[in-house]
Amino acid sequence: MKVAFVCDSGTGRNRAELKEMGIFSCPLQISDSQRSYLELEDKSIEEIYEKVDQKEMLKTSLPPLGLIQETVETIKNEGYDTVFCVPICSGLSGTANAFRLACEQEGLGFVFVDTHVTAEVEFYCITQAKRLYEEGKTLEEIVAVLKEVVDSASTLLLPMDLNHLVRGGRLTPLAATLAGMLKIRPILKIDQTTSGRIDVFDKVRTLPRAMDRVIDFMKEKNVGENYDVFVAYVKETGNCETMLSKIKEAFPKANSKLIPLISTVGCHTGIGCIAIQFYKRLEA
Repeated sequence: MKVAFVCDSGTGRNRAELKEMGIFSCPLQISDSQRSYLELEDKSIEEIYEKVDQKEMLKTSLPPLGLIQETVETIKNEGYDTVFCVPICSGLSGTANAFRLACEQEGLGFVFVDTHVTAEVEFYCITQAKRLYEEGKTLEEIVAVLKEVVDSASTLLLPMDLNHLVRGGRLTPLAATLAGMLKIRPILKIDQTTSGRIDVFDKVRTLPRAMDRVIDFMKEKNVGENYDVFVAYVKETGNCETMLSKIKEAFPKANSKLIPLISTVGCHTGIGCIAIQFYKRLEA
């Protein structure tokens, strides 16, 4: 058996970076009113943020089907007989199903792990899957091990611009108006408990309370030693740096880091959003 490891730009890495790691990738798409862009290939994260800042309404979609088919054909031509796929979660995208259909058409075996999130969890899972395979683990063993990572992972979003969510169709105008009048700040969550879809986790009155609620949730999830924690920003870093400081104080043994939010998520949440993602690393 020869296994190809496949993901997409939800990892926050472009095709060239992933190719150097021996991983195949297809970029997701971001579209404005004029054209579609391949994430991290045609437009950088910062360039997409500029479009968001200019109030452009952007849409996201799975990688071009032709590119997926071309990638699978390349995989087959290079002698692989099985694809191990860790793409953006199925609750947000049809990428996994598109890869599955392409593999069936080419007669390749297909193994799929749904992280129920994306970003750093997706990147960690695909790189660990390849490492474990090279160490001699079976695909069944790898899937079981990655499930432990997925079980420990979660992502919370603190959007600053509710009107952006309204324009994108992810929040009704009435709900946004009431939230503004009542000074309600929603906390959104995406993980396996939400089936990989963005859902409301809680509602509080102020940003400091929202940050404290995030800390409380992380304590409930037993975040600590051997955990990676990422605080991701959309252009503005001030509030994210405050959130990171709170996390480092509450969880000094965790590995905490500030990063830009992947553009396929950031273009929906709006400028200033605070995203917090964490997972437990595998034992060495």
